[in-house]
Amino acid sequence: MTTDISNWTLVDLVQRQARTQGEREFMSFEHGTTLTFASLQRDSDRLARKLAGLGVGPGDRVMVMLKNRIEFMLTMLAIMRLGAIFVPINTELKGAFLQHQMRNAEPRALFLDAVLGDAFDAVQGGNDSLGAVIYVAGDVPDQRPAVLAQAPAMTFEAFSDLAGVEDDVLVNPSADDIACIMYTSGTTGPSKGVLMPHAHCYLFGHGMARVMQMTERDCQYVCMPLFHAMGLLLQVISSLISGSKVYCIERFSPNTWLDDVRACGATVSNALGVIPEFIFRTPESEFDRDHQLRRVVAVPIAAEWGTAMEERFGFKFIQAYGMTEVNIPCYTSEDDPLVPGMAGHILEDFFEVRVVNSETDIPVPQGEIGEIIIRPKVPFCFNQGYFRMPEKTVEAWRNLWFHSGDAGRFDEQGRLYYADRIRDRIRRRGENISSFEIEQVLNDHPEIEESAVVGIRVEGAGGEDEVKAYIVTGDGADIDNVALLDYCVEQIPRFAVPRYIEAVESLAKTATGKIQKEPLRQAGITNRTWDREAVGYKIARRV
Repeated sequence: MTTDISNWTLVDLVQRQARTQGEREFMSFEHGTTLTFASLQRDSDRLARKLAGLGVGPGDRVMVMLKNRIEFMLTMLAIMRLGAIFVPINTELKGAFLQHQMRNAEPRALFLDAVLGDAFDAVQGGNDSLGAVIYVAGDVPDQRPAVLAQAPAMTFEAFSDLAGVEDDVLVNPSADDIACIMYTSGTTGPSKGVLMPHAHCYLFGHGMARVMQMTERDCQYVCMPLFHAMGLLLQVISSLISGSKVYCIERFSPNTWLDDVRACGATVSNALGVIPEFIFRTPESEFDRDHQLRRVVAVPIAAEWGTAMEERFGFKFIQAYGMTEVNIPCYTSEDDPLVPGMAGHILEDFFEVRVVNSETDIPVPQGEIGEIIIRPKVPFCFNQGYFRMPEKTVEAWRNLWFHSGDAGRFDEQGRLYYADRIRDRIRRRGENISSFEIEQVLNDHPEIEESAVVGIRVEGAGGEDEVKAYIVTGDGADIDNVALLDYCVEQIPRFAVPRYIEAVESLAKTATGKIQKEPLRQAGITNRTWDREAVGYKIARRV
């Protein structure tokens, strides 16, 4: 039976919960501000009328570059209430990266965190459609970047005091209307703006609420940025659907995580990238189990700390697989073992998922690694392409399937396993190598805090890759590279043992914790790179 998504819009969701939940607390922030279910609707509708007075209407893009604040939620709903398109922006962007998104989106208005204003200093070229810049949590600067100076500017307080439009400008969008454009991380090229219908945004929260068995008694702890689908759609929208509370902080800190979880009474949370490992590395405390947290969605999980972390803190990890473009097609269940890379069971009422040969799209045998491709079973619960990038849309949608660019496999129980990004898989000596699997081994080493493995092209390699490992050691301490390779040889196939090792102080990441690998690949061999062949290190063949 097909799911009825006729009321799957974020606007309808807010209205519905305002009627049923009223003035119950919905969302609180570390700054001390609070939203009730009713005030989220009431205040966002009020701001929508003021935004309409600035000329924003259906189909216009409104860019929001704000930290995790109450204004983020209110402006998002105000934008959607006008039938306009919400465009959240990574708060770490600046210069050329921000320039691409400004030019691609051509926003009609911009809500900008006042402390981030200098991010636009190096942005070149204007945008004739920009009609207003609203500075949040600060004053309008005396000197504004040229790209913003063309538009009238005001503080959020001044914006809130505008008379607004008295006519009935508020609309109730449909499930198939575009709610927002979220930009991909862009670690391998220009960021792509994902066109996301309301039903697609809703399904993120619907799936999470269902898998996590969320009720009105739950409290969600959000330490992910709201500009990302993980924090906003998976966490906040799942809480809105289930009628539960949210406590949201501006920035994750491993040292305050447990205190926050205990203080707000969190029962569920998400942790992406390096966040769970950073938490695990904190000193053990008598309060480690003195909390109400029961489930945490986390990706990726490492064998080194996964089970140990569950035992230490007393909650259950749930793993998943998804992308901004495709939603979250699968989750593990509480009955599944905690295995690194396991993404879980397909949500078969919403998705079809295959693992195929990345060149032919022919399914590979069960257990073999191939590219993960996905398509929806329910209309508009999936991306509708990339904004103003038709060639990228066509490239991704080959043979009527969305190509994730991720490598994975199915096990005998039909559970999906994530192996690597296709681009991150390394081809050496005729073998396909998973950088993810090598990194798991390196990260288990007691002297290594984190690592990144890439394939680099060197002269004499016959067009194939050599394996290079970037490592971060505790306190920047020196490491014995020969001893490290001895350790690898015991756990990694001969063809996958890194040839090159380079110790670095840190690994650059996106705001959502993903390691930026393209600059590491491009760096190739540097004067800090250690080469095992240069010192005559040999790996014996197995008999």
